[in-house]
Amino acid sequence: MKASIKETRNPKTGKPVTVITGITHNPQVIEKLTRKLKGACGAGGHIEGKTIIIQGSHTDKISDMLAKDGYSVSS
Repeated sequence: MKASIKETRNPKTGKPVTVITGITHNPQVIEKLTRKLKGACGAGGHIEGKTIIIQGSHTDKISDMLAKDGYSVSS
């Protein structure tokens, strides 16, 4: 399983967001993963299709968590 993580800025607010793409699971698994990541980072976030967006700069923490869950993470 592959996942790609990058940090960008929210176009509306200019604040940093962490974007996770490349997860090919069904929507229920993606929703569960999103809740887990939001809770671990103590941040808000949402899902757009199969893309997870977490508010704030959490690239390292999310990368470690996904690696523990068996994902091959690239930046």
